[in-house]
Amino acid sequence: VGGTDDAEVVIGVLRERADPFTPRARELLRHVSWLCAGRLRDLGAGQSRPGSSGSSRPPVPAPASLPVDGLFAALPGAVLLLSPLRSPSGDVADYRVDAATAQGADVLGRDAGDLVGRRLLECWPNAAGEPLWQSWLAVLDTGEPREGEPFTRPGPGTDRREPPRYVVRAAPLGDALVVSWLRHDTSDRQAQRLAELQRLGRLGWAVWNLDTHEAAWSDQVHLLLDRDPALGPVPVEHLPDLAVPEDGPALGRAVRELLRDGTPFDVPFRVRTTAGLRHLRAVAETVVDSGGRPVEVHGFVQDLTAQRSAELALVESERTMLAQDGVLRAERMLAGRLQHALLPLPRHAVRLAGLRVDVTYLPAESGIHVGGDWFSAVELPDGDALFVVGDVAGHGIDAVATMAQLRFTAKGMIFTGSSLTGALARLNTLLLHSRDTKGTATLVLARYAPRERRLVWAQAGHLPPLLLRRGEPRYLERPSGVLLGATETPVYAEAECRLEPGDRLLFYTDGLVERPGENIQRGLERLARNAAAHHADAPGSLVPLLGSMLEGERRDDVCVLDVRVPGGPA
Repeated sequence: VGGTDDAEVVIGVLRERADPFTPRARELLRHVSWLCAGRLRDLGAGQSRPGSSGSSRPPVPAPASLPVDGLFAALPGAVLLLSPLRSPSGDVADYRVDAATAQGADVLGRDAGDLVGRRLLECWPNAAGEPLWQSWLAVLDTGEPREGEPFTRPGPGTDRREPPRYVVRAAPLGDALVVSWLRHDTSDRQAQRLAELQRLGRLGWAVWNLDTHEAAWSDQVHLLLDRDPALGPVPVEHLPDLAVPEDGPALGRAVRELLRDGTPFDVPFRVRTTAGLRHLRAVAETVVDSGGRPVEVHGFVQDLTAQRSAELALVESERTMLAQDGVLRAERMLAGRLQHALLPLPRHAVRLAGLRVDVTYLPAESGIHVGGDWFSAVELPDGDALFVVGDVAGHGIDAVATMAQLRFTAKGMIFTGSSLTGALARLNTLLLHSRDTKGTATLVLARYAPRERRLVWAQAGHLPPLLLRRGEPRYLERPSGVLLGATETPVYAEAECRLEPGDRLLFYTDGLVERPGENIQRGLERLARNAAAHHADAPGSLVPLLGSMLEGERRDDVCVLDVRVPGGPA
């Protein structure tokens, strides 16, 4: 390699492979050779002079005299000022760092004071092989700024599993380059994941400030309401104006009660979009100040169109039964909000056909898992009560979608006159022909006639209800029935029992009785024993019983229906 001072330096490359150099490797070696040649040439020159100390770090030409030190001290972000160092042929062999912000030095793993004056290839030997090197050459040739594609550059102290990504922009400044590094922060990825979760759950969040009258909607809310984002959010009191005329009054009453009393609401409504009629659900609650005055509204809008299509084909009246109250707590995580959106809980005990029904649902605590446990407790048109408890195998969005489909369809079929066994057979067919052909679920259906106090029930692979009569526990004898989705030729049967005043009946999912490494029979025995010990607990208080059954971290969802017949021994 020839030098400007007539020195000759020979550089050899030892490699184990005999195949030709790739263009990128050849370009990298060419720049590295110029760097090494310059070092060796300077070292030789230093040793040839009398009195030379032979310093291990040869001198680097001084930075250009540009008044940039104060400017770069004030600049935010990662910015470098690079002066090209050219070979005798005029090609750019390296760059000298003339100025750098503190964050710019961090990108190259140096302190700002130590970086200025160094050659770039000293700090980043692989830079010559990167696409951005060619981009910088183009900036020097054309004088036009350029922005490169995002690329990954691990640095000191960074997470190797998720190294930082940068977008590098270069612009000419005289004969030098100003290079800025924009890091794609983890918050961008978190925002992307949140947007993906909203898309999968078909819901979007909204916040209204009642003092400043400011509002913020996620992009998904604009999409669901088919509203141009350029128009911005509507005030919460004008939200009913977006609904079809038939649904506006109910939504309007709910909004007025929310703003007046702080009463949370959970209201279904419909909007007309360019794609047709869309079924939505609005859930909202208020945040109050120290005086109890509502100051902010938190809520979300959920798309129920896919779930409603199967339900509306069975019974139009089911639409009114989906408006159940639910309380959103501002500090809950988004996964909890999604679970509540798909399985709203009644705030108080439900009175059905002369019975008192208390409901408890506890999500799994291990990880952000949305489970497939679900329930229904409704009064039928003839005055009977319908109780349903089910458990879809697995977790996640697929399990929730299957749960919603089974929940709405089961109620719809009973409302339209299907028998319990007929409903189970049709649900089995529905699950076998669903999108997830490997999905399975367990289910128990029970119908209570208050005049005869007669309970008729059927099950599909589900655990039997527990009857407490005068404090004595007894599991109802299970009729035949295989879990849903297991076979195309299932056989289901019904069983019957008569309830007495004071009786207590527990419907539950396996999360209440299962423990890792333990036979489920032991869990059933434990439930019978603990239920007997707590049979005298006040109605509506399932906490002592649940506390005796659940230990440690819950790995599965738990759903319990506590049905009580009034009366009995004093």
